[in-house]
Amino acid sequence: MSTGVPNKSAAKSAAAADQHADGPRLLADIGGTNARFALETAPGEIGNIRVYLGADYPGIAEVMQQYLKDTKVGGVNHATIAIANPVDGDHVKMTNHDWSFSIEAMRRALGFDTLLVVNDFTALAMALPGLTDMQREQVGGGSRRQSSVIGLLGPGTGLGVSGLILANDRWVALGSEGGHATFSPFDEREDLVMRYARRKFPHVSFERVCAGQGLELIYRALAERDAVTVADTFSAADVTSRALADEALALEAVNCFCAILGTFAGNIAVTLGALGGIYIGGGIVLKLGELFHKSPFRERFESKGRFQQYLAGIPTYIITAEYPAFLGVSAILAEQLSNPAARRRCSSAFARCETH
Repeated sequence: MSTGVPNKSAAKSAAAADQHADGPRLLADIGGTNARFALETAPGEIGNIRVYLGADYPGIAEVMQQYLKDTKVGGVNHATIAIANPVDGDHVKMTNHDWSFSIEAMRRALGFDTLLVVNDFTALAMALPGLTDMQREQVGGGSRRQSSVIGLLGPGTGLGVSGLILANDRWVALGSEGGHATFSPFDEREDLVMRYARRKFPHVSFERVCAGQGLELIYRALAERDAVTVADTFSAADVTSRALADEALALEAVNCFCAILGTFAGNIAVTLGALGGIYIGGGIVLKLGELFHKSPFRERFESKGRFQQYLAGIPTYIITAEYPAFLGVSAILAEQLSNPAARRRCSSAFARCETH
């Protein structure tokens, strides 16, 4: 007969049964500035999140070792790294950092059975289907269509791009370096930004004007136009803080930045046919807050001439979930470990995995 009192032993046994049988899984999100780590002890149970400044360590192996030491975890058999870089072969050399490494050599050095390395926006894309309304914030109108293509971009240290396509009842993430597509000015002010950027770079990509350093570049270009002197130490963070304090030049730079981002997001939407929506990750947009909502982003997103109505129906979302990439790398690792054929291709035999 039930007494109605919870059986603590039964609850403990059930929790233990949910634990990963092969021990906690190490999840990593490596950007150009920060290295973020977490442990997944059971499906969806992600904790022990810690963030390290990449510049403090000579390489990824060293910062991973520091994390394992700090968390005092007994041992890890399986790990996944989402990295802000293309992954093509065993050797990885970061674009926005001086780290480089062999995936297989690092797997052996750290004693992992499995080490998967994927592009960070591929991982973030895999997290999108699981986001709730509390983990995203819509900007402008439009309604997403279920089971349709989803687009993803994110300005941070660089400009990440990915997308999701539903195939055979499973989502497939696209590996992309779309942030390096050539920047195309929309108006005379952006012509000015382009001329300024051309003096600095042989190729002006959207990443040059639409990521963290791009916000600083735009401010400097506009300051030069207005004959305003800018200190050498001035940064993108200074632009944001001045814009939040209502400085006119900083506000203009932010609006120019957001408009360019809107153009780029619209390009992704029409290129992929992203009727499932466009999601924006990265840290910059979140820091802008209401400035982003008041910016020309959505107006520029829809400014595609004959395709304006098409884009007006596509929703755009800011990802507000904390550490969403961990959800994506967890899903990728779980899929690989549950698929024997994939495991033979991507883990023990050769410690690399890409999602195409």
